[in-house]
Amino acid sequence: QLRLVESGGGLVQSGGSLRLSCTATGGSLDKFFLGWFRQAPGKEREGISCIARRGGGTRYAEPVKGRFTISRDNAKNGWYLQMDNLKPEDTGIYYCAADGPFCEIGIGSPNEYMFWGQGAQVTVSS
Repeated sequence: QLRLVESGGGLVQSGGSLRLSCTATGGSLDKFFLGWFRQAPGKEREGISCIARRGGGTRYAEPVKGRFTISRDNAKNGWYLQMDNLKPEDTGIYYCAADGPFCEIGIGSPNEYMFWGQGAQVTVSS
């Protein structure tokens, strides 16, 4: 059974940067489409990015386009979300997710992903 462990959340001022990491144990990520979701207080979980199996294709939700970068390292069995120029509205719990739909088609909804990390709090102060 694949297990995902996240790290890298924290508190940052508006305009700052954070990098989230997600590492898998119990199986290889090679065959999976991977994603990042976030959930703001009082809101539903939303997909913000995904990456194809060999890292050739990526997608971003409009609110984070141009500021966030997803990447993966299959050799390390992990993937990452570099978040730059953070804004207060980026505050929320961020989740990594694996085994989602074809990233070339779209990020997908939460119920389309099989495996989830524990979540990492990201707080952006103004």
